[in-house]
Amino acid sequence: MIRQTDLANFSWPNSIAAAKTLQLQLRDAVIINDPSCMPEFKTVAGVDVAFRENGAVTFAAVVVMGFPECEILEQVTAQVPTNFPYVPGYLSFRELPAILEAWRKLSLQPDFMMCDGQGIAHPRKFGLACHLGVLLDIPSVGVAKNRLVGEALEPGIAKGQKQPLDYNGEQVGWVLRSRKGVKPLFVSPGHKMAMATSVNLVESCCLKYRLPEPTRIADKLSKTRT
Repeated sequence: MIRQTDLANFSWPNSIAAAKTLQLQLRDAVIINDPSCMPEFKTVAGVDVAFRENGAVTFAAVVVMGFPECEILEQVTAQVPTNFPYVPGYLSFRELPAILEAWRKLSLQPDFMMCDGQGIAHPRKFGLACHLGVLLDIPSVGVAKNRLVGEALEPGIAKGQKQPLDYNGEQVGWVLRSRKGVKPLFVSPGHKMAMATSVNLVESCCLKYRLPEPTRIADKLSKTRT
């Protein structure tokens, strides 16, 4: 884990090879289980990123909400120069510097977070939600709009229908129908989060739209010009 005071000085890999090495090192710290003394979650953070100036600037948004009501308690943004290329499977290295810069501005520390991205449903089982969860030592879940790895049956069309997402003979997440008749979401635990808990929390935050409220509002904020 990186201490909050160290986030600004954290050294990021500058090559794909170095990024892969770091992923393989850090994934050993990932815990796919609920804490032994499971806290009562009262707040949740939604995290999302947008790119500006033809990708030269990374703009991150973090929204803290009450759980499960999803009322907004705090929202922060940050932007930094983009210093890592777009390479599927390594997006955390492109997005995390801005996310961590925004996170440092929070006055509230959420009980868990939802990221617009993958958790362990990733080629090396270390997507954005895992990376951020390990660095900040906070329970996290990935909520992705598209599949990165794995196979699953198509869930039923009704809201709440879901199917296990399997990869290399192991369940790595869920394919969740978050709203009747819309494309499903791909939910996977990131850190300190059991498989069943991850999808239950996401379902709790899917109120009216395809996306759960924390990442939906973070997505809107990341695209807002100020």
